[in-house]
Amino acid sequence: MRILSCQFTYTSSLCQNTDMSQDSINLETSLGYLLKETSAALRAAMEEVLRPLGMSVTHYSCLELLAQRPGLSNSELARGTFVTRQSMNVLLQNLERDGSVTRPAEAPVGKALPTRLTPRGRRSLEQASKAVRSVELRMLAGITEADQARVSRALRQMTRSLRDNTATERLHGLAAGPATQKATPADVPTFSETTPKATTESAAE
Repeated sequence: MRILSCQFTYTSSLCQNTDMSQDSINLETSLGYLLKETSAALRAAMEEVLRPLGMSVTHYSCLELLAQRPGLSNSELARGTFVTRQSMNVLLQNLERDGSVTRPAEAPVGKALPTRLTPRGRRSLEQASKAVRSVELRMLAGITEADQARVSRALRQMTRSLRDNTATERLHGLAAGPATQKATPADVPTFSETTPKATTESAAE
């Protein structure tokens, strides 16, 4: 009986260890960890080529967005560059002071102030775009166009899956009521890596 008991205990322990290994993250094979590592390497490479131009990654991203989508508001630029509205407002104020962007004194419609590039901003962007493009070409070296297309489709699907799941969780949280509602990203403070966080946010978005 003692032997059987020991065998049963060993088998149970082995099953538990197997279950735990299935639920744990293996950094060697985790796509999430690989994506984070690639993102960090890309950001470091971009910062390296943008620093001599006096730009941060967020600075460049803001100019690039405005070149392709003129008239975006503070909130829209914040979402597009993945920073808080407060951080984007600080950046836009600095860009206005150095003459890279312009915003009207009053909002033509609603409260949002549309932002547009100035000729000076376009000249700065031209240099930055060339530098960032060189980084992207270096990152994609040795990867065929077909493989690039497959990776792009896979990444878009991952993004959709995560966002769809987040939206579903928010709906469930709202249905459950305030007592059990989970915090959404809007409820959680965001730390900006590239621009200082403003203490107060401008009323104009």
